[in-house]
Amino acid sequence: MCHHDEHTHHHGLANGHQTGVSGDETAECPVMPGNQVVKADAEAAGLVRDYQGQRYWLCCPGCGPAFDADPARYAAA
Repeated sequence: MCHHDEHTHHHGLANGHQTGVSGDETAECPVMPGNQVVKADAEAAGLVRDYQGQRYWLCCPGCGPAFDADPARYAAA
């Protein structure tokens, strides 16, 4: 579960680093910086947003509404 008032959780991370996945296959969630996202997993779960020609991968379903409410804020992060 994603807690937007608590930025300390990690989805599938070991010591803050995704294991067995290259940097090209991961991205940082723009809503919750520090949370690494496996791009393929996010796409399969529908946790992506496209804004001004750029794709953003989200760490959890709770990040979608936050991004949608103010995409410019998160795109600039």
